[in-house]
Amino acid sequence: MRLSNLADYAVITMVQAASHCGDGRVSAAELASETGLPVPTVQKLVSKLTAASLLRSVRGVGGGLQLARPAAAITVADIVEAVEGPIALTACVHGEDCDYEAGCSMKPHWPIINSAMRGALACITLDQLRGTPAITPSHPTKEEAA
Repeated sequence: MRLSNLADYAVITMVQAASHCGDGRVSAAELASETGLPVPTVQKLVSKLTAASLLRSVRGVGGGLQLARPAAAITVADIVEAVEGPIALTACVHGEDCDYEAGCSMKPHWPIINSAMRGALACITLDQLRGTPAITPSHPTKEEAA
């Protein structure tokens, strides 16, 4: 699975917005400047993230953007779904036509796989992404396995 550029940029934008927690509000233009992303892209993302209730937009003097809930309560899964829709590795899970559906033995298994993928992304919060990553290999190295 590979995330779209827009989903990747959404995570970057949300992490940057989270860095402003407690500092008031930030504009889309400021987020674009701080992330190096184009302003129109950030504006598009802000619209999607606001519609998904991940960001809150406040108008008027002192207005701007802020997280709609605490950084610890927003996950990578939430962000990806706000931009791309439900997390699914195959199109058939969402009722799209498939040329091989009649003889497909995998179709009943895809929801389990998709749920595991979403679960993995749901375990990673904005709060965690603001800090230094703790690198933990998922598989033992050759030396560890020997």
